[in-house]
Amino acid sequence: MSDQVSTSPATTPTAEAESRVDPLSTVSRDIAEVPSVEIISTAALHLMSAAAVHLGLAEDLPEHRDLDEARSLIDALAGLLDASAPSLGHHHAAPLRDGLRSLQLAFKEASTIPDEPGAGPGEKYTGEVHPTAASRPQYTKPLPVAE
Repeated sequence: MSDQVSTSPATTPTAEAESRVDPLSTVSRDIAEVPSVEIISTAALHLMSAAAVHLGLAEDLPEHRDLDEARSLIDALAGLLDASAPSLGHHHAAPLRDGLRSLQLAFKEASTIPDEPGAGPGEKYTGEVHPTAASRPQYTKPLPVAE
């Protein structure tokens, strides 16, 4: 016994294909409307977040630390910011550079084996990173004065 399938014009393969929306074309149309500054900034924020997690800076994973992964992510972030700085402009690039610098300093603090000067993560793009006077430890006792 064989079942016969009736096909109406509305359910023909051609009509079905025309009525379905290709999800990839929808995504392409949506992403075409997003400015490049937002896409670059979003990618940078993802790299920053992942690097922070691998540096043990995440509140929910404070014991997690993988400095090799953090180094790769910081290098990628520095390269992205270096290459895209002209497109981002100062308004968008400055906070991203500040975040990168914070990650680079956190890496130096977390690493038990110091890198050669200028060889830290991302430093081939940013130059050597040093803590500022404001972020150096402050002494609670006055230092002795020589008389």
